[in-house]
Amino acid sequence: MGVRGLHGFVGNACPNTCTVVNLKEMAEKYQIHQAGSTPIIVVDAMCCLRHWYTPESWVCGGQWLEYLSILQDFIKAFTTAGIKLVFFFDGVVEQKKRHEWVKRRLRNNKEISTIFQFIKARRQQPGRDMFFIPSGLATFTRFALKSLGQETVCSLQEADYEVASYGLQNNCLGILGEDTDYLIYNTCPYFSINKLCLDSLVTVMYSRENLCQSLGLSVTDLPLLACLLGNDTVPEGMLESFRQKCLSGYSSAKQNHDRRTNTILAVADYISRVLRLQQGMKDLEEMLPLGQNKTVFCRGVASYLLPGQQSPWLLQIPSLETSDEEEATMCSDSEILQIAKEQHVQAENYLVYNILSSGEIECSNTLEDELDPELPGQALIFRPFRQHIYSLLLEDSKDACRSCPIIKEWFVYFGNQLKQPELVQPIKLDIPGGTPSLRTLWLSKEAEVQAQRFNTFLACFHLWNEREELQVLENSLTALCCLLIYLLCQVDTLSLEDLNAFIAQTLCLQGKSAAQLSGLQKYWLTEFQKLKSLICKACMKNNRALQSRQRGNEFIRESESRRWDSNFERSHQPRFSSLYHNPNQWRGPRPYSTRFETDPSGRGYRSEDQSQKKRRFQYTPRWPR
Repeated sequence: MGVRGLHGFVGNACPNTCTVVNLKEMAEKYQIHQAGSTPIIVVDAMCCLRHWYTPESWVCGGQWLEYLSILQDFIKAFTTAGIKLVFFFDGVVEQKKRHEWVKRRLRNNKEISTIFQFIKARRQQPGRDMFFIPSGLATFTRFALKSLGQETVCSLQEADYEVASYGLQNNCLGILGEDTDYLIYNTCPYFSINKLCLDSLVTVMYSRENLCQSLGLSVTDLPLLACLLGNDTVPEGMLESFRQKCLSGYSSAKQNHDRRTNTILAVADYISRVLRLQQGMKDLEEMLPLGQNKTVFCRGVASYLLPGQQSPWLLQIPSLETSDEEEATMCSDSEILQIAKEQHVQAENYLVYNILSSGEIECSNTLEDELDPELPGQALIFRPFRQHIYSLLLEDSKDACRSCPIIKEWFVYFGNQLKQPELVQPIKLDIPGGTPSLRTLWLSKEAEVQAQRFNTFLACFHLWNEREELQVLENSLTALCCLLIYLLCQVDTLSLEDLNAFIAQTLCLQGKSAAQLSGLQKYWLTEFQKLKSLICKACMKNNRALQSRQRGNEFIRESESRRWDSNFERSHQPRFSSLYHNPNQWRGPRPYSTRFETDPSGRGYRSEDQSQKKRRFQYTPRWPR
């Protein structure tokens, strides 16, 4: 994020930019000078996930109580010092940064592949040096922080811009994160989360004023410097020849500095020595070799300007945002759209506003093994469920042809190169008595609407027939059963042992040692059998009989030999496609099921009956016992 190599540069070439500070002492001084005001630190939560999530078994991603305790300790350390925290999360990927988002997702896929290769070869948990954030952690952290009473914000723009704006407009004590863009924005002080010692609240503050002094620049020059060096908005390769020219003409280049350090120094020197002389007489297009990239470059510079700020390098500030008319095209009900927007900002829901406003959503990488032929990616498994959600949200926005708008999905899974979004068609829910409107579900306070909400929830999973059994359970157990029935009906290769593990983990693993687990009370066993029976019964209604399947070490040996097969990747995709059900079609005969010949991305699925599939595919264990 931000300007590549800038953190290393300030640490090595401009050490006076980094100052060790005590946040508790700064808060005390703030309260003296700002009587009656509470010192606020605005937290870039996306930068902090790696710092917060420290459990050793990070591949499993299930240490929820441990993670929640870490968040509680983090919050307590600041509140004890009289500091209020406001947490910001990314809520959207801006179109100008989509290319960078895609590039990082594809790079992450390679990292994840290496992790699974390590697990299979070593049969042990990878060390922290291979750490990858567990799937869904950012989403779960939002709700965890809200449950702990913290102010949590989901951004409508790139989160770093909203963080910098909030810090400036609310006279905050500072920003806590790890993104060099906070050195570029002209906002409140920037503190490092990576250098933070929680016990003492000591960390490093990066001073943009000292950085400018070292480079011979002013603070208003920093956005220009960032764009000339390349960032998330202006691709690094766009001005490579320009940087080469600066470097070749830079007489003060030092041999003891690396190339990146000398490049930053050379570009800063060119700004202060050459561009400043022409400033005011010419615009950037005449001073720099921008060509057709002028608009992208100028927008990059303008993206660093917070509300009320101007740049001496831009004669005219380019427009950065879409109009409200463009924003509301997917939803015809302005009140519903406004409610969704407010809930989005307050981090009370997930992706709903993105669907209603732009009809375009994304899902980042998940910890999935691309070489495992048994399990399709979660993006594909849950697509039928999402299609029902899309229909529910957009039912009132049908066009004259009575068809719901198409949703653009940027979901990461093996085989998807993300060259363009996949166009996904919403699928109408089939609920006895009809599907209630979104306005009714969200706004109505009538008593019978609560039952309609529950019925709609079950209909998304096609579990209307299990209504009586499910409605007597606790909400958390109802959600678990719906999810497991869905997964078991969608994925043939899940076994009875998988079901046992899921239910047992839910009921009896919280806070129990191995010794305690060996002596489980009769009550937990009863609950276990009750849920297991309910789920198996629902699966049988959908022609899905769960089978027992013991797992041994064969998968380790087989995967090792397959990993070195150069033809595996080419042969993997067609086998992969036939191992899961058509995303547009629910498993089993249903009076309201819809059959398609292709999935929403346009790729066809080969039809083959179960006997053919069993002859072609031999079950192999995924993990050692």
